Parts: sequence; structure tokens; C-alpha cells
Amino acid sequence: MRVYLDNAATTPLDSQVMQQMCAVMEATYGNPSSIHAHGREARTVIEKARKTIAGLLHTSPAEIFFTSGGTEADNTAIRCGIIDNGITHAISTRIEHHAVIHTLEAMEKAGTIKLSFVDVDSKGNIDYIHLERLLQDNERSFVSIMHANNEIGTLNDIERIGDICEQYNAIFHCDTVQTMGHYPHDLSKLKVHFLVGAAHKFHGPKGVGFLYVNHKIKIKPFVYGGAQERNMRGGTENMYGIVGLAKALELAYADMHRHTQYIQSLKSYLMQQLLYYIPGIEFNGETDADKSLYTILNVEFPDTEIADMLLFNLDIAGISASGGSACSSGTDIGSHVLTAIGASATRPSVRFSFSKYNTTQEIDYVVAKLREFFPMNT
Repeated sequence: MRVYLDNAATTPLDSQVMQQMCAVMEATYGNPSSIHAHGREARTVIEKARKTIAGLLHTSPAEIFFTSGGTEADNTAIRCGIIDNGITHAISTRIEHHAVIHTLEAMEKAGTIKLSFVDVDSKGNIDYIHLERLLQDNERSFVSIMHANNEIGTLNDIERIGDICEQYNAIFHCDTVQTMGHYPHDLSKLKVHFLVGAAHKFHGPKGVGFLYVNHKIKIKPFVYGGAQERNMRGGTENMYGIVGLAKALELAYADMHRHTQYIQSLKSYLMQQLLYYIPGIEFNGETDADKSLYTILNVEFPDTEIADMLLFNLDIAGISASGGSACSSGTDIGSHVLTAIGASATRPSVRFSFSKYNTTQEIDYVVAKLREFFPMNT
């Protein structure tokens, strides 16, 4: 049996998305920037997709900009949001995705900003009082805090963060790559200036995403070279990817409640089985349904002689997952997220991430294989 439990990295392409993309590939091939009939047809396809996404997020199509994915969207929001608005202080956490934290660190190293980090606890929850203190003690700030952590699944209260940022006139950027298509986002109510999505995280194609830019914020292009995306991103649009993105998000919203319940049941079942069969097991990050992303479970296994080979052995058994350990003292190897929350540097951790395509039978197979690697209860 082959089992794919690395959906936080990327998800399988939905067959309905593929069909939609193939139909456009076969029938629509004009350049969307061309003014002739073929070009206008291609432009119509793109704008229809933009309108679909905007409608699902309760915002204006004029605030949706297509990108090559979440990383470009994050980079655009951070660099342009900071530079074009004259911001000299940024606030983030040490458990953000590298697309965020590396960008901010590079800007700090260049002398563009001073960078402050909000405290997080051992479960990855941010200290909202500390966030307020940082906003109080510094001039107007750029705040970049994700909705859900991509390694441990802990959810942040982005409504609360938005309210705090508004109180201190801060610019709020939220990396929603892991929650887009899995949780509803109402941008008519959420107080956020930048928000991002990547199609391949919710059964769409790789290489395409989008950036939401609140109309109250003005930024210059991140990529120059053409007048595409209303002069905001040069380069011929990935029309087929954009079509797939819109279709995937449409499908995700249509079945969100059912998929949430089903996937949460798989996560809960795996937790129960592991707790019963593997003594000493622990979980990194929050696990309660209202505090944790239902698609992710980060498991810290007991120390074992095969710790360094656990993922390899799972792979040999046909199980795809991801993982690592906290950085050991004096080294620069391991997960920066697990290090930041104080996880064990010696015990192996594995991130299992689920989708609508996983089954209970697959979970049973994973547990059976893990029982071969660790002392089990009988």
C-alpha cells in the first residue's frame, strides 16, 4: 500500500480541476494582453476566475492579484508593503514560514527595518499582550503573522490580531496558505491588508496563487516588465493555472463543512491509535479542534535508535510524510518551528497531513507500520 500523508506540502490535483484546465487549454490559447478576439477571450477567462475568487472571499475582484504561488505573494506583500509605505519596523514570530521570516530577516540585514518577534508558547500560541506591547513601543509597524502554522498546525486568532493592528494603525499581512480553501475567509469583515493563497494546497495546480491587497493600501509592482494584473505584476498570466486555482477554491468552499468533519475524524483517529499503541508519544502544537488546523498532526515519537531513519523507513513502507527535530545545541540543522517552541532535540517528530482523499484504512496501515518501529502496548 502507498499512503500519502504530506498534504501540507502539496495536495493531489482534483479531477474536476484538471478537466476544467484541459478544456481551457484546448479551446483558449490567445495572449490575455492582446486586443484581438483570441486575446479578449483569454482575458475573459482570467477575469471570470478573479471574480469567482473575490466572490468566495467577499471582496472586490480589483483586490485580487494572481502570482506564481504563496511565496511570491508573501514576498510582494512584505517588501512592497514595507518599502512603499515607509515602514521601518516589522513584527513577526519565529515560527513563520520561511517565505515570510527569511524575507523579513533579509530586509533587517539590509538595514531597511528593525525586526521584532512576538513571544510564542510551547504549543505555538502567540502572546497577544506582547504583540500589543511591541506595537506600543515602536513607530507604525508592519505585522506579519500566519493564520495556521504549516508544521504544527496551531491556529492564530487573526480576527483579534486584525483588531489590535487597527488600534495601532499597523499594516497586517497574514500568510493564509495553509488555511485557504480549508476555512472560510470573509474579507468584508476581517481587518487585514494582505492575505495570500496557493492553489496546490487545496487540490489545485502548482505554480499559481494570489495576493489580496486591501484597497486602502497602495503598493508598487514587485515584478516589472508589463502591464498585466492592472500594472501590478509584469509577465503573461498563467491562464490555465488561474482557471485551476479558481475551480479548486470553488470546490473547496462548496464542500468545506463535509471535508472538515471527515478530515478531522481521520486526524482524531490517528491520535487515538498512536496514544494507545505507542507509550510516551506526544504531539507538537495544539491538537484541540478549535485551536488546531484539522489537516495537520505533528507527532513527537519516543527516542529510538532509528530516530534519524524514521522518515526513511516510513518511505520504504510506502508512507509519505514529513518531519524533523528541533535544532540541537551548536548546530543549524532541524526545524526552526520545533526549536522555537522548545521541542525535544533528540526525539524524532513527524508531520502527518491529511486530505479528503485519505481513508481510515490508510491510517490503520500507518499505525501498523509504526508499531513495527516502536515498543507497543498489547
